[in-house]
Order: sequence, then structure tokens, then C-alpha cells
Amino acid sequence: MLALDTNVLVRFLVEDDAAQSARAAKLVARAIRQGDRLFVADVVLCETVWVLRASYEFGHNEVADVLQRLLKAAHLTFADSDALKRAAEAFARGKGDFADYVIREQARAAGCDHVATFDRALLKELHFVAP
Repeated sequence: MLALDTNVLVRFLVEDDAAQSARAAKLVARAIRQGDRLFVADVVLCETVWVLRASYEFGHNEVADVLQRLLKAAHLTFADSDALKRAAEAFARGKGDFADYVIREQARAAGCDHVATFDRALLKELHFVAP
């Protein structure tokens, strides 16, 4: 199994660099053709969301849609796809960043009841508390 770095995933998604986007697309096509799966780390998804929002000015709903599609892709695998799906669903309807919801999911998996944050928007959501 091969893991994808953020820059490969972003090039595949946005196709903004002809040469690199083609290489990323070939890599994905080859994996699909050979029945291989590609690993996407949690931090790669978090970085991808950040890059799409900050550099490519994707809107919140566009990013939520991209996350949903990635998490449903049969050729991609994740460390904990259920936790990432919950984080993506929370991101789609919430005010926080995707990374905030990934943090919450990982904290809950580690046995934590709450995540301490100064983010006022998150303080209105379940399992986030002020320090």
C-alpha cells in the first residue's frame, strides 16, 4: 500500500499544475486498475482542507463535499474512517475547522470527555469546553 502526501492529493483534486496533476491522476488510476488502496493519513486530510480553503478559496460546502467523496472512495483507506466520517459530518454542519472535529474524535477515542478550547464557536458544540 502507498500513502499519499497532501501535495499529491491536492494536485489530484484541483488539477492546477498540468504535469503534477497528471502524475497524481496516473498514480490513482494505476491503484484502481491494480486493485490497490492508497492510504490517506488524518493530517493529510486536515492539511488538504486547509489548502483548499486558504489557497484555492473553496467554500465551506465545497470542502464538505470533497471530504464526503474522499471518505467514500473505494480506493482510499484511512486509519479510522468512521471517526473521520463523524468529523466530516460535524464539519459540514458546524462552525469549526475540520481539524477541530478530528481532534475531538481522536480525543474521544483516547478516553477524553472534552476538548479544552478558546474557540468560542466550538464552545457551543458537544464535547468542547473552555479551559
